[in-house]
Amino acid sequence: MRVAVLSGGRSSEHEISLLSGDAVANGLEAAGHEVIRVLIEKSGAWIVDGHPVSIRPGEGLEAGGDLLTVDVVFPVLHGPFGEDGVTQGAIDTAGLPYAGSDVLASAVCMDKLTLKRLCGFHGIPQVGFVQAFTPGWEEAARDLEFPLWVKPSRLGSSVGITKVTDPADLVSAVEEAAKFDPRVIIEANSAGREIECSVLGNQDAEASLPGEILTDDEWYDFEAKYTEGRTRIAAPADLSDEVTARVRELAARVFQLAGCSGLARCDFFVEEGEDEAKILLNEINTIPGFTTTSVYAKLWEATGLNYPDLCDRLVHLAIDRAKEEAEHSF
Repeated sequence: MRVAVLSGGRSSEHEISLLSGDAVANGLEAAGHEVIRVLIEKSGAWIVDGHPVSIRPGEGLEAGGDLLTVDVVFPVLHGPFGEDGVTQGAIDTAGLPYAGSDVLASAVCMDKLTLKRLCGFHGIPQVGFVQAFTPGWEEAARDLEFPLWVKPSRLGSSVGITKVTDPADLVSAVEEAAKFDPRVIIEANSAGREIECSVLGNQDAEASLPGEILTDDEWYDFEAKYTEGRTRIAAPADLSDEVTARVRELAARVFQLAGCSGLARCDFFVEEGEDEAKILLNEINTIPGFTTTSVYAKLWEATGLNYPDLCDRLVHLAIDRAKEEAEHSF
């Protein structure tokens, strides 16, 4: 098939997206597909072979005055304006199938507050949290046990996050997070192990073997994530068979509850207990890092699915979802 791979984007994760997009393009070519590489500049402009790309509603993408022949779009965009449903809506307008979640699921999962409320409604275990700037938020946050984590609700890569150990620093941490997003979440701490699980599929989602994040820093911040040698992933994680099965089952369930499709990475805390381990949802990423050495791909490799086959599966899942949606009248 002819696949348009979108990478770059307007977010602070632009450079990471370029690396992911290049890896996906190479993986698709290794799987036998033809790839059109589309750069989304930091300004938001879409470019292919030096030509600006525009959308023909219901017809596809146009570049240099010609309609691009595209079977599937594969967005490999991290953070705002790429992972939050904005780009997915643009592709829907073009009338093209695309890999990954639709507009609603992308937006829900990008917003930590919305996702946690949805999962809380369904009884998914997670740490306590408070939304800043709502009535009584300061008192409610101080009722949580310190340390607390203050985060922009709709950003990734640990941007704007502060660990608060002193209640006197809470307001300044919230103000710092609000520089990036007016929606700010305050979360209770978990001392559990950071366990991640990759999910693949549509309605019949399957989960990979879980892996564990091991970092030389106090926590998994931007520098630890993207500085070579600072972080490694144990794939698979050293967990009991029972805990491994529970993590995989919970990852698939969260994926389905959020309405995801194609791919996602579910992140958990696993707290050891005297009777049984407690598994707490941290978050879900609908377009996780996607290089051959990223956690998402490494976990599938540990489960027995190589990188080109993984990229190929995602293209076919996109086609399957588009065919199913075409059966409905909107």
